[in-house]
Amino acid sequence: MDIDFLGVGWQFPIALDENHQVALSRYEESVQQAIVMILSTAPGERLMNSSFGCGIHDLVFATNSAATLGLIASEVRRSLLDWEARIDVLEINVNSDLREPNRLLIEIRYQVRTTNNRFNLVYPFYLGG
Repeated sequence: MDIDFLGVGWQFPIALDENHQVALSRYEESVQQAIVMILSTAPGERLMNSSFGCGIHDLVFATNSAATLGLIASEVRRSLLDWEARIDVLEINVNSDLREPNRLLIEIRYQVRTTNNRFNLVYPFYLGG
């Protein structure tokens, strides 16, 4: 099994390690950080790659409804298929957080292709309304 395919890159968010060098994330941690970066970036935000990111940011002022939750799940799936080739998306669930009415929890179950290891990631998304 060749996990080198998963890569090594700058840690996100960018930080320094104990040697005052740019901290690195490796392999499956790198994949998880890439997913967060995709979801955190709105299309058009990166000048050199304006299509990169996830369109959930267009829904920030949408109402907290079943339709909005479905649109968010669809957009997350599409963006991960477009931008993260190292994973297979197994399931995406979007739920309202009962403790914070304007916060949605995007639950992503995915499998890393080269290792077949499965992971869960919960990404909070805030509605502005």
